[in-house]
Amino acid sequence: MSAYGGNWQQYVDALYEYFYRDFIESKPTFRDRRWAVKKHPESQGKPATFWHIVSDGSVEEERLPDFRRCERIRWPRPIIDACESERVRLWRTKRGSSNRVLIALEDFSYVVILEDRTEYIMLWTAFHVGHSNRRRDLRREWKAWSNGQTSKPNP
Repeated sequence: MSAYGGNWQQYVDALYEYFYRDFIESKPTFRDRRWAVKKHPESQGKPATFWHIVSDGSVEEERLPDFRRCERIRWPRPIIDACESERVRLWRTKRGSSNRVLIALEDFSYVVILEDRTEYIMLWTAFHVGHSNRRRDLRREWKAWSNGQTSKPNP
C-alpha cells in the first residue's frame, strides 16, 4: 500500500486489476470444469470473491481489509494452475452444505478454496494461514482425505 501513498482506493483498484486479469479476463482451468467467481454481494463494482481474497471477517458487510491477503493477490492463480503438482496439497471437504476443494502450499501456509457447484467450479477465497495450529489442522484434514479416511471423490 505504501507504493500508492497510503491511498486505499488506489491500492484496491490496483489489486483488482490483478484479480481481473487472473480470474475474469483469463480464467484458470481446473480439471476441465467451467470457471466462475462469486459475484454477489457485489461491492464498489467488484465481485464478492475479490473482497474475500483481500479482506477478512465472517459477516459480508463487516469484512475488514487484510493486508497479508492483499500482498498475496497474485498467489491464487499460480497455485490453482499447479493443482496437479507435487508442490501443493489438494483435497476435497464439506463446509456446511458446500462442497469445497482446498489447494494448499506444501507447508499449509497459504490455502485457496474452491467451491464445487457441480456444473462449474468457483473461486471462493484464498488466504495466508498464520497460525501453526490452523496449519496443523489443515495438514491433518489433508492427510485424512489422502489416506482415504474420509470420502474421497476425485477433486
